[in-house]
Amino acid sequence: MGVKSGFVSIIGRPNVGKSTFLNTVIGQKIAIVSDKPQTTRNRIQGIYTSESGQIIFIDTPGIHRPRNRLGEYMVGVAQATVRDADVILYMVDAADTSRSGPEFISEAFSKSSIPVFLVVNKIDLVDQEQVEACVQRYRSQLRFAEVMPISAVLGTNVNVLVNKILDYLPEGPYYYPLDEVTDQPERFIVGELIREKALYLTREEVPYSLAVEVEEMKERRGNKAYVRAVIFTERDSQKGIVIGKGGRMLKSIGAAARLDIENLLGLDIYLDLWVKVRKNWRNQEKHLKSLGYK
Repeated sequence: MGVKSGFVSIIGRPNVGKSTFLNTVIGQKIAIVSDKPQTTRNRIQGIYTSESGQIIFIDTPGIHRPRNRLGEYMVGVAQATVRDADVILYMVDAADTSRSGPEFISEAFSKSSIPVFLVVNKIDLVDQEQVEACVQRYRSQLRFAEVMPISAVLGTNVNVLVNKILDYLPEGPYYYPLDEVTDQPERFIVGELIREKALYLTREEVPYSLAVEVEEMKERRGNKAYVRAVIFTERDSQKGIVIGKGGRMLKSIGAAARLDIENLLGLDIYLDLWVKVRKNWRNQEKHLKSLGYK
């Protein structure tokens, strides 16, 4: 039998652990993680390769009710990936006791012939009875090809899930080189790592109005690189929070991001961070495009 290959879309509500799962499968950080919903904004492909085949996982923004143009873009990205997939992973939080999933998800599945797996994540946070109750709740709404309880953080059942996915994929080629783990350019991932640290360190003080643009990445002599990036906010008050008193917050964001960037690039980094205000950028088409939300 030849190798298997195909595309697997990971969809679900915000904050169910889609990006954590992707990073666990790939074995390194390619998607940023935050406890704030709607952290993932773009379609991010993670490439898993083994002797059995190649799975291109597509991490998507969480399905939510959009409140601005950026939100509309994010939901559109998630919807588009459903149409492109060979297998769909519908990921849910085992501790979520809500009675129903988003309408879009149910509608998309009912019209699709693509195999859908129910992936119940965060089983490390609940007992077996709660896991079974969660499975029954979703099974009463939709039919699934497979049901798999996992813990993306601990890696529980993740390899089992990967092998089960391979069973459903067609025989095909290796779409990407064997050592490639993502199709995203390094500049994009660097910007996302900076945004992750800004989200984490500013906590609830600055909501979802942060964006990062990497303006320059240049390798220098002696295993070093220069990175200049701008953190955009929507208001002057948010800019002040990101900079912090005496510039301390911005220094903390830079120090934390630099460690992840050095691990990604394998180089010593000089990170030059700036903060600018771009008013109402989440509703401005030209600003969305300039920041890569196309």
